[in-house]
Amino acid sequence: MADLGDIFGPDGRLSERLPGFAHRAQQQAMAERIAALMEEGGTLICEAGTGTGKTFAYLVPAILSGRKVLISTGTRNLQDQLFHRDLPLVRTALGVPVRAALLKGRANYLCRHRLKLAIDDITHLDPESRGGLKQVQEWAKSTTRGDIAELGIPEDAQIWPSVTSTGDNCLGQDCPDWQGCHLVAARREAQAADLVVVNHHLFCADLALKDEGFGEILPGADCFVLDEAHQLPETATSFFGVRVSARQLLDLVRDSELEYRREAGDLPELPKRLGALRRAVQDMRLGLGEIDRRGPWSELAGVPEILKALETLVRRLASVTEGLKAVEGRGKGLDACLGRAEDLGDALQRLISAEPAEAVRWFETQGRGFRLHETPLEVAEPFRAQMARPQTAWVFTSATLAVGERFDHFARQLGIEEAQTERWDSPFDYASQALWFVPRGLPQPSEPAYNSHLLELACEVLGYSRGRAFLLFTSYRALRETAEGLEGRIPYPILVQGTAPRADLVERFRALGNAVLLGTSSFWEGVDVRGEALSCVLIDRLPFASPGDPVLAARIDAVRRRGGNPFNDHQLPQAVIALKQGAGRLIRDGEDRGVLVVCDPRLLGRSYGHRFLESLPAMARTRSIDDVRAFFETAPRAADDPPQTVEAAQAAPVEAPT
Repeated sequence: MADLGDIFGPDGRLSERLPGFAHRAQQQAMAERIAALMEEGGTLICEAGTGTGKTFAYLVPAILSGRKVLISTGTRNLQDQLFHRDLPLVRTALGVPVRAALLKGRANYLCRHRLKLAIDDITHLDPESRGGLKQVQEWAKSTTRGDIAELGIPEDAQIWPSVTSTGDNCLGQDCPDWQGCHLVAARREAQAADLVVVNHHLFCADLALKDEGFGEILPGADCFVLDEAHQLPETATSFFGVRVSARQLLDLVRDSELEYRREAGDLPELPKRLGALRRAVQDMRLGLGEIDRRGPWSELAGVPEILKALETLVRRLASVTEGLKAVEGRGKGLDACLGRAEDLGDALQRLISAEPAEAVRWFETQGRGFRLHETPLEVAEPFRAQMARPQTAWVFTSATLAVGERFDHFARQLGIEEAQTERWDSPFDYASQALWFVPRGLPQPSEPAYNSHLLELACEVLGYSRGRAFLLFTSYRALRETAEGLEGRIPYPILVQGTAPRADLVERFRALGNAVLLGTSSFWEGVDVRGEALSCVLIDRLPFASPGDPVLAARIDAVRRRGGNPFNDHQLPQAVIALKQGAGRLIRDGEDRGVLVVCDPRLLGRSYGHRFLESLPAMARTRSIDDVRAFFETAPRAADDPPQTVEAAQAAPVEAPT
């Protein structure tokens, strides 16, 4: 491999060919470590602080390695950014003609067959879906990749399930549109490529042998880079269990009705059975209560009405299965529905059987839907098995993997305790760029008056910061109370999670320049706002997960049974990593300045507080609100204009993040 100093150095190839590129010693050191690993094999867990440039640090060795490399990122948005922006820049700068492919799960690709079915069945679509279908029809004529991200329809639009496939409803090689299938084409590209970019959901689906799109790819790769690796344990957990949802059942009903009308419209008994299953799904949701919640399976056992609804659901699904068997062979679509009904029936039977020792059963409700889960408490074994192949290289990286200087918690979750480890601090000058404020006088978070004190503090801090802030919460309740309390008290636009898609809220925040955005967990990571628009991050509480969460409660019990300490071994490390993510929203560039406010008095009042303190960047620290005011008074006041309104910002051009 080439001398990486000639590539990353102050006068290296990247400096010469990429405007704005600056040499960072941490980035070069990370690249050299990864390059050595790719040549020798092995496993590396590494943390690279914000601003290190870890994407280039692993892309350059990956391109130069001459091996087949699979890169997995945390989300589809990051996947698109890596493939469409970062990878072309590096490939062009290096002048290496590496073949690269982007591969997503099947639900991200237009299914030509299901598009035809939707067009044939347009009278059964709601008005919104009909409008979306017309857009999809036009786009389908010109798209070459069939990636739904190309079309400006939101990912959660109602039309997408009707024109994309799932592992359940895909006809495979029996599909009449198999030769023109966008997913098949994407898989072939990935098989032939030197470098494949996927996301964690897709990676874990393949690891769990669930057909989401690239079962042929993992065995062919010999170098794996897993970015945003802190998300992996949770993502993997969802794929190694069992889940039955209202949506799966209702999709089965809808597709079976559609295929019945096309292929076997002479047997009225089947539609009756499908209608009965639809009602059973609705009754099950009603039985679980009106509010959105998560709870352990044991809560269902004590409610006869819910048990009766569950028994009816099992019986109605079995009836549909029998009805589909009666028309077996009448059409490929109906036969595929029969297979889905049998699989869902098996999953439901598993969920109502005896609970295994190393798993937890739980349920959740959201809106009109519900999900019934069996979740494993550990996912280490599948990772160990996959990583046991000789001569493979594995890199797990993120800005937030370590607790203090140690990676024990992350390594234990994935069963990779023998890995090499390394940390590179951020190149940013946190001591001069950021101030960390822990206020005096707040009550304990468990006290009823805590949120009202938090509101008063937030109003004062936002006055000094002139808006330009993220307020990050650990619960929706605290978010709602603070959002209501801020109305009419601050002269800055207020943006609240849930009132618009996350991406839209972030774009409006950037455009406004003086807004206050309130969010919970989804805003603690993966949000990049550079410049003065984000000059303050206020965190309401230390982000300990709710002990009432059924999966966490089961993991706590499992740690205790093994003789461990659940708080020190699991809850505290998880909270430290979450706080690092939230704090990481503040300084995103070498020119950024800002104040981090951690309101929770436990940070300095409890013995475990030092675990948080030693894991965060070396910012200047204060307990005086006067220091916060002084910090903002010394900042450049480019925002002296009258506060913008939300309406004005919506009409303003939005600059994409760099």
